[in-house]
Amino acid sequence: MPLVTTKEMFQKAYEGGYAIGAFNVNNMEIVQGITRAAKKLDSPVILQCSASARKYASHGYLVAMVKAAAEETGLPIALHLDHGPDFETCKDCVDGGFTSVMIDGSSLSFEDNIAVTKKVVEYAHAHGVVVEGELGTLAGVEDEVQVSAEDAFYTSPDEACEFVEKTGVDSLAIAIGTSHGAYKFKPGQNPELKFDILEEIGKRMPGFPIVLHGASSVDQNHIKMINEYGGKMPDAIGIPEDMLRKAAAMAVCKINVDSDIRIAMTAALRKYLAENPTQFDPRKYLTPARDLITEVVEHKIKDVFGSNGRA
Repeated sequence: MPLVTTKEMFQKAYEGGYAIGAFNVNNMEIVQGITRAAKKLDSPVILQCSASARKYASHGYLVAMVKAAAEETGLPIALHLDHGPDFETCKDCVDGGFTSVMIDGSSLSFEDNIAVTKKVVEYAHAHGVVVEGELGTLAGVEDEVQVSAEDAFYTSPDEACEFVEKTGVDSLAIAIGTSHGAYKFKPGQNPELKFDILEEIGKRMPGFPIVLHGASSVDQNHIKMINEYGGKMPDAIGIPEDMLRKAAAMAVCKINVDSDIRIAMTAALRKYLAENPTQFDPRKYLTPARDLITEVVEHKIKDVFGSNGRA
């Protein structure tokens, strides 16, 4: 099956009260781990690449691997640029086979964000590619995204409506309390999403797909596994999964996951190599890493996002 855009995916997700998982990919094992879970559960899926992933694996390799996954599984799979920093990067991805791009102008002024987003939308739509914009700023660190807690701010429903109308974006990432990276909240803190903002945006733009970034829930079992086998990861509290399920039942159609996959892969690698210190065959130690990614993604699809059986 050829790669698809997210347009039909999001329409079905909005009407069905579930979300599509958007999982960051960097190499073959991650692509396989994610898509094997999606195939097992008959779920549509979004595979997304950051600018750092394109630099690490190269654009051509990533596109080829994702196309191979779509052909092998027969699933509706979209290839998405995550946090495109500028028009030129988005254009490269549109021209190079991506079916969806995100232009992240959230660090710009409202007017400049509109201007660059509209420019990307006009180019992408002319080539049959959909566009995700972002309004509001999430705290945290992940690849190119580095925002202090002091500089983070929630999305304004008024500005969200104006932004969508003036840019023509197909989906919008908003800030309602999630954060990038693994270390979201200190022990004792109570994470809370601003569902009143999400509800208001949903009322004002019925049927319009909303995106949540920074939504990894950070599995404590995997963090413990890394620590046990020589790591030094601190305890971290992620976004409670019941909050993500509630968001998916509202206007949120796409939920991003990256840190959970990185942590699971690292945990499996550390465990295997600690138990098999003389092993040097990458096929041996990457297999359990891939398997644990599949396990994590299965849980997200079935127990959090609700997209199983929706392909």
